[in-house]
Amino acid sequence: MYVILTSKPGQFRTEVGANLRPVEAYDYVFYGRLRARFLIAELTGETRIRLIDETEPVTVNDVPSKFLEKFQSVEGARRELQHLCAFGDMDTTLVPRDAASFNLPTPAAA
Repeated sequence: MYVILTSKPGQFRTEVGANLRPVEAYDYVFYGRLRARFLIAELTGETRIRLIDETEPVTVNDVPSKFLEKFQSVEGARRELQHLCAFGDMDTTLVPRDAASFNLPTPAAA
């Protein structure tokens, strides 16, 4: 099974933990500006996903993976991302990135 993790620089981030294997990562760019980061990860067993709200006061929640939408294949997760990020004729792009750098800090989106 595969899941999609989302981070919005300067707002919140999700972290890869036990029973998650990063597969593909993308930057979501809206009219030339980074708006979100997505990671497709293989779920190898039930786990908790760490969600960190980066606004003050910073809060941390560990969300059970059972609450995440799951996909049977990487292709299914990729199709869902493409569907989520397409808005008619708007200038939106999913830019592939190194999945290993998904949790690295990024500048806040303006």
